[in-house]
Amino acid sequence: MQEITVETAQQLGLTSEEFARIVQLLGRKPNFTELTMFSAMWSEHCSYKNSLRWLKTLPREGSCLLAKAGEENAGLVDIGEGYACVFKIESHNHPSAIEPFQGAATGVGGIHRDIFTMGARPIAALNSLRFGRLEEPRTQHLLRGVVAGIGHYGNCLGVATVGGEVYFDSCYHTNPLVNAMSVGVVRIGQTVSAIAKGDGNPVMIVGSETGKDGIGGAAFASANITEESVDDLPAVQVGDPFQEKKLIEACLEAVATGALVGMQDMGAAGITCATAEMSAKGGHGMRIDLSKVPTRQADMKAWEILISESQERMLLVVQKGREEEIRQIFDKWDLHCVQIGEVTREPVLQFYLHSRLEAEVPADSLVVGGGAPVYEREYRRPAYLDDCAAFDINQIAEPAPEQLMEVARMLCGLPTIASKRWVYEQYDRLVGTANITAYMPADAALVLAKPTSRILALTTDGNSRYVFADPFKGTQIAVAEAARNIVCSGGQPLAITNCLNFGNPYDPEVYYQFVQAIQGMGEACKAFDTPVTGGNVSFYNQSPDGPIYPTPVIGMVGILSSRDQIMTMHFQHPGDRIYLLGIPRNDIGSSAYVYAWHQIAYSSCPYFDLQEELHLQKALLQIIRKRLIVSAHDVSEGGLWMCLLESAMAGHLGMEVYANLAYRQDAFWFGESQSRVVVSVSPEQESEFLLALGSLPHQLLGEVRADDQLIVDGHSWGSLAEWQWIYEQAIDQYMEKENM
Repeated sequence: MQEITVETAQQLGLTSEEFARIVQLLGRKPNFTELTMFSAMWSEHCSYKNSLRWLKTLPREGSCLLAKAGEENAGLVDIGEGYACVFKIESHNHPSAIEPFQGAATGVGGIHRDIFTMGARPIAALNSLRFGRLEEPRTQHLLRGVVAGIGHYGNCLGVATVGGEVYFDSCYHTNPLVNAMSVGVVRIGQTVSAIAKGDGNPVMIVGSETGKDGIGGAAFASANITEESVDDLPAVQVGDPFQEKKLIEACLEAVATGALVGMQDMGAAGITCATAEMSAKGGHGMRIDLSKVPTRQADMKAWEILISESQERMLLVVQKGREEEIRQIFDKWDLHCVQIGEVTREPVLQFYLHSRLEAEVPADSLVVGGGAPVYEREYRRPAYLDDCAAFDINQIAEPAPEQLMEVARMLCGLPTIASKRWVYEQYDRLVGTANITAYMPADAALVLAKPTSRILALTTDGNSRYVFADPFKGTQIAVAEAARNIVCSGGQPLAITNCLNFGNPYDPEVYYQFVQAIQGMGEACKAFDTPVTGGNVSFYNQSPDGPIYPTPVIGMVGILSSRDQIMTMHFQHPGDRIYLLGIPRNDIGSSAYVYAWHQIAYSSCPYFDLQEELHLQKALLQIIRKRLIVSAHDVSEGGLWMCLLESAMAGHLGMEVYANLAYRQDAFWFGESQSRVVVSVSPEQESEFLLALGSLPHQLLGEVRADDQLIVDGHSWGSLAEWQWIYEQAIDQYMEKENM
């Protein structure tokens, strides 16, 4: 038998202090199997040991919440008519960097399991993706693989991918980000908790066999990416969407019987995580016979079975005496359903293999809130923030009038700003017949919450360049933009989930970014009354070249009572008046314009005032509910010009617009100062619209044309078709090269 030492623990990613803590918790040295369990469960990915202290400061209560953050596998909010929305976002960054197809595919599969393990049917998926410069062959390879993986899994599963975002920046060259969000609907009172209780109740494993794929995945996700990371390929799981489709239907049938005490998916740390978390939550334990676990390979060791992250598996606790009822359901769907143990009164996990006790660990010692360590790391304000703050627009030469169109065309063709058609055409957006925005373009994805009459407004947002320039304010902007997108679509924001992507938490400057981002998010969520329902922290997105930009991604859910409240983004009628709501400013900080045209990496965060944003959104929602406008689209990347152009392209109608000469023209057209929305108004409603605006700042920009011509300050900027071509082919031109 291998002698267990501090060095053994360190090889598994544990510190000497953590090894001493394990010895203290057990009252003895752990054996190797037990040590691997602690290694997986105390990894950053599972324990949140370097983030929990700050995550607990986020607002986690609200009138619509049916479960607080951390209580269940995903967020749960009341949407009316006796139904609730279940939603969550998580990362699968490290696996996608090594094997993009399977890494992304299993990320999609895993997040959907978080939804149906609560008894909800997944109805929509979104994603937030970050890659390096698209000119790089590695980026093209990763983009192709990630998009194919997301499309393959989601399309086969039959869940529509309804929205998302894609950014390209050199900081993500080694560490791409793949954040996947799933949304489901469930009748209130029919949810299932991830809990184990009831002495003697059977514990059953259902779904696929357990294999050696995914072993050590949680620990792999808790380390920096290096050139040697390719050796960790076995840590990448392999998914089967058709198996998961059967698993969804079988699990939801099992829920409907009322025979389930608890249910938990097996993601990070596999059987170890599911048994520990369910037992700790219920104050019970389990006695598990690992020799009964269906396996893909012969003679798997106990520790391999325990921490394997093979996909499409669930752990059920069933009411004693109703095992056969559940077994018949899974047999019908041709899925494994095997009793592997039972719940015990004593809150201890015992794992046997061929009658030999392989591990005996108190359930609570493994989990967050129990024995798992919690640290407060040192943090230090990065010196580069002084360079960002020192940015002065007056040091930047303003483009000559004849250059403005050249700048605008450059922005239109930036892969981060341009059409993502190459991406979303690989996703099934129509399956389930619930995705309204597949044919009605809006700032947020609008999805029918069947069987209710309600409509869900869904979005993922987060501009990391803003967060890099000012982590506190930049994260506030991420929350504000998510809410603004929902309001522009006619929805009322309800709650958020988050995916917090950062570098190494042991780097004090990285940790400063994280702490500031959490504090900014907390303040913004309180202001918008959008509590945090949960999410995911992904640290160690760092290579020898340095960390990624701090990238907190906000997944937000909003609600519309009916179709009558929908607001779209496209210009619809010639002669409609085009207005800007909000205040333009001489501000180009952290804009795509200053970053891409002037090649300035350090500039200030765009102007943002929380109260100003709240005023805008409140007034805009009232105007939309009164049906006083025809379209609404928020100003974001690319500034006012890209906002106008996108509304024109979506409606296939040109426009004639004029600048406000009180501002620098580059700032007016391309600056990204916040709290601004472009709306179109029919001439017949213009007076009532202006009256309803009250004290909200606004200005007339021009009107919608009947043809496809773009007239700016009295000069022709060409036809809409010319701009559409630039916008549509920006990504295609690079991806087609790889096939030549």
